[in-house]
Amino acid sequence: MGIQEDLLLFEEDLKKLIIEYEKYFLGLEKREPLQQLAVVERMVRKYMGPPINNTMMKFKYNTLVGRFNTYKQNWNKINILIENGKYSRDRFKMGLHQKLPVLPQNEPIFGKEPNDEMTQLHRQYMEARKSCNLADKEIPVDMIRNLVEKQKPLIMAKHKCSSIEFKVVIEDGAPKIKAIPHS
Repeated sequence: MGIQEDLLLFEEDLKKLIIEYEKYFLGLEKREPLQQLAVVERMVRKYMGPPINNTMMKFKYNTLVGRFNTYKQNWNKINILIENGKYSRDRFKMGLHQKLPVLPQNEPIFGKEPNDEMTQLHRQYMEARKSCNLADKEIPVDMIRNLVEKQKPLIMAKHKCSSIEFKVVIEDGAPKIKAIPHS
């Protein structure tokens, strides 16, 4: 194989290595592409000793080696950041894990029971929001539960009733939760 073919192969291997490192840093690959790195480093060392007489080939070789060294320095910096836990992708993932609430084993996410009254009210309210073309902002079930629990004693005292039923209605293009007192 001549110098020209080796340089074309070197350029292709370098492109593959760059892609493999990008996959690794994005989290698509679990391991660093060390085998591909070794192949490219072998190509760098192959023409370090003997002089290259063709100026164009020498320039191309030096350009590829310079590009490889620049990328390698960047990859080493990112690997150090990953090891120290300061890489932005890893910090983002850690932040997500810290924000997630830890639930007891057999407790569902949306309420005390999957079909309890507040979960159904929440579901109806969210469907009404969608039908009114309002933003898909997720409102937690607990927020509706807390609001209803606050208002329930006040409404019961005002209407002097023993129980209250809550329903979702749409008024003026917006969903509302209405209380219906029962005596």
